[in-house]
Amino acid sequence: MDLTVVTPQGELYNETIDYVVVSSKMNGEFAILKGHVPIISAIDVGYVKMVRDEKSIYTVVINGVVEHKDGKVSVIAQEAHVGMSKVSAMDHLNTVREERLEENRKRTVDFAKAERELRKNVKQAKAGKQ
Repeated sequence: MDLTVVTPQGELYNETIDYVVVSSKMNGEFAILKGHVPIISAIDVGYVKMVRDEKSIYTVVINGVVEHKDGKVSVIAQEAHVGMSKVSAMDHLNTVREERLEENRKRTVDFAKAERELRKNVKQAKAGKQ
């Protein structure tokens, strides 16, 4: 089977696999083996365990959808990260999310400073007053 994992940042994973195990808080856990019937399932918070030659790789998924049809498994996720274990994938995901939050905080602070400076300049220039 072919597996593709895609996020808004682009393609994260694209490989041939033997089977996958999908787990989510909402839908529990199930496996998709070769010849599986077509299926679409949501993944609120969970993981996709990808197995090839008895080796496993995990993709932690937040807000995603998995679809299987004609031997192709597609995962489309708002956020996803690959790791050699569920823990390492989740750790990486959490690190990236923390970095994004910090970046957003800095942008908010920068925006607030720029807004204060603009108000000050408008007031000094007496703009808008006749």
